[in-house]
Amino acid sequence: MTERPVRVAVLVSGGGTNLQALLDALQSSPVARVARVISSRPNAGALDRARRAAVPTTVLRDPNDANELQTALGDAQLVVLAGYLKLVPASVVARFRGRMINIHPALLPDFGGPGMYGHRVHEAVLASRAKESGATVHFVDEEFDRGAIIAQEKVPVQPGDDAETLAARVLEAEHRLLPRVVLDLARRIA
Repeated sequence: MTERPVRVAVLVSGGGTNLQALLDALQSSPVARVARVISSRPNAGALDRARRAAVPTTVLRDPNDANELQTALGDAQLVVLAGYLKLVPASVVARFRGRMINIHPALLPDFGGPGMYGHRVHEAVLASRAKESGATVHFVDEEFDRGAIIAQEKVPVQPGDDAETLAARVLEAEHRLLPRVVLDLARRIA
């Protein structure tokens, strides 16, 4: 393959385990590579993961500033929100329409929207007495967790689960699902 791998920008706010799954999966891929990591928080653990992998990082001064985010994204061809807790400005969504995705720790359209992240999601799933949960990768649009669903991986809700045990099982599904979707999309973009 003589073409360059698709340049992936990853937007983060937290510890970066999904970023790590991408870094590991794409490390020697001819299809896609993590080209930059952009954080809404200066102390996000994901930044350390990116630096250890020698991936350039940017910390946004104002995550709501569309121009700042556009500049940080640079020549990215695919944008992945991996634990990014900010709403992406509409002009940035428009620039990357069909090339910006998010991973969510539940089976959308349920258990999504503003404020639905982290343990809040898993607590809501348990409170609903749902029999299954899982991970969803969807396209990003102008609202939280409303873009078209690309792929999902289901996991059972076990008797005796609490938010922590369910979160661990869902996170394993996220780590399998996200790299697979990124590679599939990168093949289409290339």
